[in-house]
Amino acid sequence: MVDRLDEAECMELLSAERIGRLVYDSRFGLIALPVEYKMYEGSIVFHTYRATFTEEDLRTGIDHAEYRVAVEVDQVDPDAREGWFVLVSGTAHHVDTEAERASITSIGIEPWAEDEPEHFIKVIPVRISGQRIRQA
Repeated sequence: MVDRLDEAECMELLSAERIGRLVYDSRFGLIALPVEYKMYEGSIVFHTYRATFTEEDLRTGIDHAEYRVAVEVDQVDPDAREGWFVLVSGTAHHVDTEAERASITSIGIEPWAEDEPEHFIKVIPVRISGQRIRQA
């Protein structure tokens, strides 16, 4: 049985998890990367490191133009043959100002690599959809 999830259910599931996949069209083609995220004011926030290709790939080079991305979050139990997924399509906003950084650093995303300058990205949802799959 497949049930569509409404936006409220999707947001609840997104808020309960912390690992997802960032999907975007990079300079090398489509890519999906795991990210640790937190929900903040209706957006998905994660950090990357300035030395990674993600930082360069997610910049358009055009003022106020934001890169289109998707974030996928799921939970699957293959033995029970059930699970769910949520797909968020949106824009990747670089958190560049000190005011934005100050509010986001308090949400509790801890860096995995010490001594690496980190950079926050906020995905602003444009479309949220999801499904729950379970045995009838």
